[in-house]
Amino acid sequence: MEEAFADVLTFVEDELGFATSHYNESYLNRRISSRMRRTGRDDYAAYFDLLRANGDEQAALLDSLSINVTGFFRNPDVWSGIRDVLRSLSESNDSVHAWSAACADGREPYSLGMLALADPEIDGSSVYVQGTDISEAALETARNGVYERSRTSDIGDQLSFLDEYEQYVERRDGAYHVADAVKERVSFERHDLINDEPKSGFDLVICRNLFIYIDNEYKESMLETIADSLRPGGYLVIGKAETIPPQMKSDFAVHDGRLRIYQLESVEATH
Repeated sequence: MEEAFADVLTFVEDELGFATSHYNESYLNRRISSRMRRTGRDDYAAYFDLLRANGDEQAALLDSLSINVTGFFRNPDVWSGIRDVLRSLSESNDSVHAWSAACADGREPYSLGMLALADPEIDGSSVYVQGTDISEAALETARNGVYERSRTSDIGDQLSFLDEYEQYVERRDGAYHVADAVKERVSFERHDLINDEPKSGFDLVICRNLFIYIDNEYKESMLETIADSLRPGGYLVIGKAETIPPQMKSDFAVHDGRLRIYQLESVEATH
């Protein structure tokens, strides 16, 4: 590893609090190289000098490093599985608490809120969703619940997973505004799945497409945090290209292997 690149990673971890040591080097290199191009820096040493001196660039790099690829009802077949889980939880619990971890700009937790309200077999008024991310900029967008149209994603097509999505999202001024009835079901806060303590009392955790960027040696501790955040028998959904490490399979039983939906197997996760 080039010395100046290592200096950038050390600075980001020690001074900015982002755990670069947990992420794949190729992922970090892509994101840092992108910021170098945007700031006109030709090598890591020049970029490191800028980063140390410029608070705005520190914020921009942190935002770039956070996983922010998202969409409403991304992978519709997985959402059909999530709907079945929510139905089951709603039938057997007075309230259902769901956590969308690494939620980026909020479209995933809002998708959960919409699904709970739209499905007649789910008591939407008893479903509470929390979205978390490490990016304050992403969380600000999430709390606003306003999503601009873009050439690269068709938001209307994403929302068509629901037959009558118009009652949950209003189109005006070239943007999609999440309805208040959905926003009332969803809250947001900053949480770092790598460094922060577990949460508690969740029936469902969705954490998709984060682990593909994480080095294998760190996945176990992150999944332990999730296990400690789930109630007994709670569900976990991960990305379709991701797997549960072998040493964690005693904690998470396969509920639907194709959709990567798991269920916490025991009262207390055995770590």
